[in-house]
Amino acid sequence: MTAKNVPAGDGWLHEVKFDAYRVQVHKVGSRLIIYNRNGHDFTERFPSIAQLLHELPVKAAVLDGEVVASDADGRPNFARLHVRWTRPSTIHLWAFDLLALNGQDWRPQPLVKRQARLQVLLERFGCPAVSLSEPFEDGMSLLRVAEERGLEGVVSKRRDAPYRSGECRNWCKVKSDRRRN
Repeated sequence: MTAKNVPAGDGWLHEVKFDAYRVQVHKVGSRLIIYNRNGHDFTERFPSIAQLLHELPVKAAVLDGEVVASDADGRPNFARLHVRWTRPSTIHLWAFDLLALNGQDWRPQPLVKRQARLQVLLERFGCPAVSLSEPFEDGMSLLRVAEERGLEGVVSKRRDAPYRSGECRNWCKVKSDRRRN
């Protein structure tokens, strides 16, 4: 759901809105598939990320995130995701949610609990190309920084909400001024 203003209050966490591909990573044993938001298999489109995630130290997991390509200054560049010669070192997975881990469904848990567990997992993994999309308390400050750096905007999520697929009232996105027009 798109909003005009960043929601305020203790009930919300805020993350950078990347200009990238939203994906779910499904790992079961040695099998790994990267799905796009429409359920299409994007594993072969991002082989460098898939290869790295094979080493994720779990038997099974489902991660929600964004595959981002960066320009020379480190800013997300959506067009680079469509260029075959893009260097693998410029492709990054920003994980923002943990949906399942080793057979346990984490979707009913509050967002803050899912993100805390995801943070522990990614710290243990220690792969610089796969990072936690860090949540921020102050959404307006994050939006100002996003606007200064030419980023797409902010996604705000209810901190106590379970994970629900599709459009729902547990999250909203606010585009930066440059992206609203």
